[in-house]
Amino acid sequence: MAELAQYLGTGKRKTSVARVILRPGDGKTWINGRTLEEYFPRAAHRAAALAPFKTASAEGTYDLRVRVHGGGVTGQAGAVRHGIARALVEADPELRVPLKREGFLTRDARQVERKKA
Repeated sequence: MAELAQYLGTGKRKTSVARVILRPGDGKTWINGRTLEEYFPRAAHRAAALAPFKTASAEGTYDLRVRVHGGGVTGQAGAVRHGIARALVEADPELRVPLKREGFLTRDARQVERKKA
């Protein structure tokens, strides 16, 4: 029996932790057993969570399964984004540079802004 390719990534932001599984597919998204629109009703949270796909030009090429807990909705969206970016790097190591340049591979996206002058 052939193994189904899947890529794992753990994302964290503040107190939120997301376990992400990417499988080649047609872009179905499930977060804690619900669709993306049900889990993140705000468009800003959906866009933030799926931003790594846009940077990697991989929209609609992977099915996404996520288990996320802890924190608030914004923190969970950030954790999902971090987990997706890590899973994409596992799937294709060439994506590390563009994803890192966009800031998706750091634990806190606002880390650069908070540093002292």
